[in-house]
Amino acid sequence: MPDRRRSHLVVLANRLPVHRAGDGEWHTSPGGLVGAVLPIMKARAGTWVGWPGSTSRTPSSWTHEGVRLSPVSVPEREMDEHYGGMSNRTLWPLFHDAIRAPEFEPKWWDSYESTNERFVRRALHAAGKRAQWWVHDYHLMLAPRLLRVARPYSRVGFFLHIPFPPEELFAWLPWRRQLLEGLLGADVVGFQTHAEARNFSRAARRWTRAEGTDHELQIDDRRIRVGAFPISIDVDVFESAARDPAVIARAQQIRRRVGARRRVILAVDRIDYTKGIELRLEAFEAALARGDLSTDRCVLVQIGVPSREATPEYVETRDRVERLVGRINGQFSTPGRVAVHYFRRQLPREELVSYYLAADVMLVTPLRDGMNLVAKEFIATRLDNSGVLVLSEFAGAAEQFRRALIVNPRDFAGMAATLKRAISLPHRESIMRMAIMRMMLRRHDVHEWAETFLQALERA
Repeated sequence: MPDRRRSHLVVLANRLPVHRAGDGEWHTSPGGLVGAVLPIMKARAGTWVGWPGSTSRTPSSWTHEGVRLSPVSVPEREMDEHYGGMSNRTLWPLFHDAIRAPEFEPKWWDSYESTNERFVRRALHAAGKRAQWWVHDYHLMLAPRLLRVARPYSRVGFFLHIPFPPEELFAWLPWRRQLLEGLLGADVVGFQTHAEARNFSRAARRWTRAEGTDHELQIDDRRIRVGAFPISIDVDVFESAARDPAVIARAQQIRRRVGARRRVILAVDRIDYTKGIELRLEAFEAALARGDLSTDRCVLVQIGVPSREATPEYVETRDRVERLVGRINGQFSTPGRVAVHYFRRQLPREELVSYYLAADVMLVTPLRDGMNLVAKEFIATRLDNSGVLVLSEFAGAAEQFRRALIVNPRDFAGMAATLKRAISLPHRESIMRMAIMRMMLRRHDVHEWAETFLQALERA
């Protein structure tokens, strides 16, 4: 068996960590996966294999900020069925508690299989025999087994960024065995929480030949470690931005514009039906209607990041959110006192940090989320330990940040009551809570996450 101590790290992810902007240049893309993985790839001078975002002509490979990028060419129809169909209309809703009914189309599955094969062929071409493979997320769940067949003695890791559902939901999937066997090609299969790791292990023991425990499986004389590896952020980057005088000045400007004496409640989400934006707005509306909150005392700033805008479900979510904002503002706003400031746009990191600094309360209330890095970004920017985090119990982050005000986003009355509590939380208590969460975050940053996973892979 070859020596793997100096293996070259190769990441496989649905998208490259860059996008081509209007100036024709490649720029680093936003998003949790890129923000978490790219710093590790820079440190290791690794190779990233992914789709470039279009079917137009791209370089065969190039280097971006020290990372070798290797684009995968996928025909437009196949990518539509793999990404828009199987990934985002079957797996995404199913893995998020079937909040929306998943669709099961055999042609989508066919494209999912062929696209996974394309990614693996490209990865094998881009890397030598000493490569160590790290496959990411639900788009590429067949890739570990394909890599195992091609390179039997290589180390293969897989990390799922979204939740893994319990058996009774996963059972709906017609291709459940194939997906499980795909993941079992890895040496280490990682999840955000222990509950999700347990869900996977139990499904694997039920529908494949795998045997073992919730933490270790065995199949074909191979052992597979299964575990929780909660993803994180580069804390130093956000702390540095929070110290930037220009960012601080912008935060002060935001506060003046929304009302310097008002408590600023902030929410930042992709416009996605899993994020609970509508229930959050309705809870805020109820608190205003009961007089628990007032537009003189507080304001809600909702930033909605555009997402999958060609998909009907996302267009419907966006439209409902915008109607709700209009309804609340129409009923409760007064001259100079808008109840909800709503922005539908992607903000650069420095501007986003300015909003974090301007906020008194951060609302992170998804209906289901693998981790939710917005919560961690907010905590990282609170250098003076100020601010209150209201966090859904159904976000993976809730396992780490028990000092947040934990809510059930479907509990309408409970959400409204927690909003009232958040804006009036005693200063000493809020400082204590945030200090503990910041200590936890600094201890478990993105570098610790990656090192923990990769060390597990080396030992596997």
